Amino acid sequence: MKLFVRDLTVIDASYLCEKRGMVGESWILDVVMSGELNEMSMVLDFGRVKKQIKKLVDEYVDHRLIVPMKNSRIHVAASKPGYATVDLLREGKSIHLNCPEQAYCYIDDDVVTIESVTRHLYEVLEGKLPDNVQGLELTLRHEKIDGAFYHYSHGLKKHDGNCQRIAHGHRSPVELIVDGQRDAELEQKWAERWQDIYLGSSEDLISVSELALSEKAAVATDTSHYGFRYTAPQGEFELAIARSESEVLDTDTTVELLADYIAEQVSEMVPGKALDVVAYEGVGKGAMASK
Repeated sequence: MKLFVRDLTVIDASYLCEKRGMVGESWILDVVMSGELNEMSMVLDFGRVKKQIKKLVDEYVDHRLIVPMKNSRIHVAASKPGYATVDLLREGKSIHLNCPEQAYCYIDDDVVTIESVTRHLYEVLEGKLPDNVQGLELTLRHEKIDGAFYHYSHGLKKHDGNCQRIAHGHRSPVELIVDGQRDAELEQKWAERWQDIYLGSSEDLISVSELALSEKAAVATDTSHYGFRYTAPQGEFELAIARSESEVLDTDTTVELLADYIAEQVSEMVPGKALDVVAYEGVGKGAMASK
């Protein structure tokens, strides 16, 4: 007997890539389980599926920075109790962090792909499901998006939950409606502007030299990199990332404020016309703003 749950959860995370840098991502998780029926004539009821599997995925993978530990360009080291530094060495565009351990997801691969993250999910769930569940099939997939989209990473220090982590992200469509009609060309231009972008807040800016990073971060300067630091309920978060792969806002980077920011920027490109912006935060959620 098999039990399936489509759209069980969405993993909103970021990962490190030696080519693309820090990449925000959103994956939808589908689950199929096989096994014998229990005393309630079920393999596992839907409520328990959501509570057990979703809880484990949320705890160990979601809203974390996924780090491929076998990549020779990546270096991880303990900094202080409960914290670690992570360095991705790329010429002129290195990335450096010092964060609580719970902000990272370490995977046993040299590159982050849907396949490598799926393998990691199997490891996370191994031995943690009821005995009568004899088989498990996991499928990670992207949302099908009709139009332009971008990948962004950020952190929300005022958030009570895991969004406070400084390096998590989303794969997000954007809809720009000018005088009642979607403008595909403008949407594509915005998607290109925010392709693989880190969105930071100006109030969190700090000199790179003041960050408590590893020695490998000596290659980063205030000319080449932005430095960000903030303290949130889960601890202190620090990041140095290339200016060419970042954009700094004068506000926080909630999706509500991102929608308003996009509207302000795009309205200058369409003077005298009505503009509606639909900005997404990953899959199926977001905010709207008008000018």
